[in-house]
Amino acid sequence: MHIRFRDFDPGLLPVAAGTLAAGLLLFGFGQTLVARLAWASGALVVAAALSIAIVQALRRKQAGVDVLALLAIGLAVGLDELLAAAVLALMIESGKAIENYAQARSQREMSALLSRAPESANRFEGGEWRTVGVDTIHPGDRLLVRHGEVVPVDGALLDAATVDESALTGESVPRQRSAGESVRSSVLNAGPPFEMVAAATAADSTFAGVARLVCSARAERPPAARLADRYALWLVPVTLLVAGLAWLVSGDLARALAVLVVATPCPLILAVPVAIISGVSRCAGRGVLIKGGGALERLSQADILFFDKTGTLTSGRARLAAIETVPGWPAPEVLRLAASLAQASAHVAAEAITIAARDQGLSLDLPSDVTETAGAGVSGQVGSHPVAVGSPAFAAGGDACPSWCQGILNRAACEGASVSLVAVDGVVVGALQLVDQIRLDTPRALRLLRNAGIRRLAMLTGDRPDVAETVGAMLGVTEVHADLTPAQKLVEIQAARHDGIVLMVGDGVNDAPALAAADVGVAMGARGAAASAEAADVVLLVDRLDRLVDAVRIARRSRRLAAQSAMTGMGLSFVAMAAAAFGYLPPLAGAALQEAIDVLVIANALRALRANPAASVERLSPAAADRLHREHAALGPLMAQIRSLAERVPALSGQAVAFELRRLCAALTGTLLPHEQLDDAQLYPHLARLVGGDDPLAAMSAMHREIFRVIRQLQHMADASGPDGTDPGRIQELQRLLYGLDAVLRLHCAQEDELFHALREDAPAS
Repeated sequence: MHIRFRDFDPGLLPVAAGTLAAGLLLFGFGQTLVARLAWASGALVVAAALSIAIVQALRRKQAGVDVLALLAIGLAVGLDELLAAAVLALMIESGKAIENYAQARSQREMSALLSRAPESANRFEGGEWRTVGVDTIHPGDRLLVRHGEVVPVDGALLDAATVDESALTGESVPRQRSAGESVRSSVLNAGPPFEMVAAATAADSTFAGVARLVCSARAERPPAARLADRYALWLVPVTLLVAGLAWLVSGDLARALAVLVVATPCPLILAVPVAIISGVSRCAGRGVLIKGGGALERLSQADILFFDKTGTLTSGRARLAAIETVPGWPAPEVLRLAASLAQASAHVAAEAITIAARDQGLSLDLPSDVTETAGAGVSGQVGSHPVAVGSPAFAAGGDACPSWCQGILNRAACEGASVSLVAVDGVVVGALQLVDQIRLDTPRALRLLRNAGIRRLAMLTGDRPDVAETVGAMLGVTEVHADLTPAQKLVEIQAARHDGIVLMVGDGVNDAPALAAADVGVAMGARGAAASAEAADVVLLVDRLDRLVDAVRIARRSRRLAAQSAMTGMGLSFVAMAAAAFGYLPPLAGAALQEAIDVLVIANALRALRANPAASVERLSPAAADRLHREHAALGPLMAQIRSLAERVPALSGQAVAFELRRLCAALTGTLLPHEQLDDAQLYPHLARLVGGDDPLAAMSAMHREIFRVIRQLQHMADASGPDGTDPGRIQELQRLLYGLDAVLRLHCAQEDELFHALREDAPAS
């Protein structure tokens, strides 16, 4: 049987099927001699093709196992079993057809990625639109994309657009994009025509990078497939030995023929690559491009995860998080004036301010007399007002920063955020807090990765320790390595490889060495020239970390199905060999049985293309539910302490506030924090299995993150208290934090109590 992936020859299957059918028809009309000639001709044609393939393999110094199929046909012809020889020829060629179908089916999503190769573009030149080759486009060219056309290169939209990004992201619903947003090559225009400005050449655009990665994935043979090749080669001498013993003991050469017919390593050689490639292809359908089966196999075994912070756990872009203003100045008006001025600047903070204003539907004015000071801010005239936006020193004009904005400045320093002050008519009237927010999908992704078998999660970042630890606390990541250089990240990964299979997720150029050093490097994004994408084994084409969860699940299921198919198929083949050796399985029946085994194992391997069935749901015992209720009751005094301090803060002296705050922080970090961390690490995964579905406790874990954040801010305030106690200017901020923590805790405990009751075994089913 043919057992290697190669191009299907359409001439041989019709020859094998036609000669077998013609022979049967002639035999039915009594033309026995002509029928036998038809069967022999078909068998000999296939045997000749096998001989050529074997010689070519030997010239490449590759020992093929097609020799078993050739011996089987030759022995059948030699024993005058011409019908059996014809059936064997049909079996071999149908095996090729099954193999090619399985390969094409398993690579369907990867082929879909390449099917949208842009070939031409509409460029505005000489006062008109001209159709040009995509390779002639340069950054800055003005392009037109009509309905149904593919975006030729990466660029920025000049108009609003509706685009189909399913080829890259796997999401079938078209996305609405606004003017100014970036658009990637190979996405389809699903709406009216739109104009765009090219930001890259075709070679440096997303599609070129995807094409290179797909070609790499197709070219690599997975380790399991190469291992299967080696195991299959052992079958040749074993089969010849069994066939020889069957002939020697019985004296019946037909038994040896039957052994050769059923002795095939197809379950190994076909099922393993089909399952692995199916997994790679299914990942591609989910917007995750894996560079070959080897990377998929390593991904399926990974148990240690390292990740960068900026651009991986966080969005990597500044966003407006909070606005504080002086009395008499509404926040929308302060934001409108700041954004009107900021739209004249290319700074990332200015972009975030402008986007926030547009998201709120604010009407912006065109500024005049704009002056930008590098590293400080921008000033100019907006309407009748002189406006300045930037650092505290810049906006305040060298004067001391107003006391009312100290709270937001202190909070920003604790959270690793930045603050831009807004001055109007020479007076600071507002403070804008800008943060690099945690991705919405990050907490859920980390929880699901833990559930999938990742036993160690660690953050590697070059950011400040206090900022990194704050993010880690919000996400439940207790192992944080901050202030690292790329070389230090490399050392951490190399040390971890002694303990398990290491995953590294990053997005920047400085992450490329770490991605290359890990067993599996995962890059966020697919820009063709990005060093991180080139160094990585896995590329998340869609900017969502939770797609890594899909990839890990698919990889583990694909590997499990590959092993299952190979073991089942080879087990059945060995049973068939034994039956043939003892004379219970004649050659014709053996050929049919072996074909059935091949179809069975390949069909099972193709299950890797399907989604995993949902898990069953259990219930919580009444005793366990009561215990959880009692744990909440034990937190009652601590929550009362929080509320009491919040109410008493205005009447206390600075020293008394500092003392009470330190006492409360000790109780929070010693009692509440360990309780919530234990819930997130142990209780919630168990409850998630009881509830069922995909990450059903995401909202509850979000409450934990808010609790962790507020506790850290309180601890920061306690540590900042000097010998004279807490600064009076921070009393209002402290009171706000205490009331907020009290409200969040009470709501959170009430939600958990309701959940515990609903999951009791004696509770009514929903």
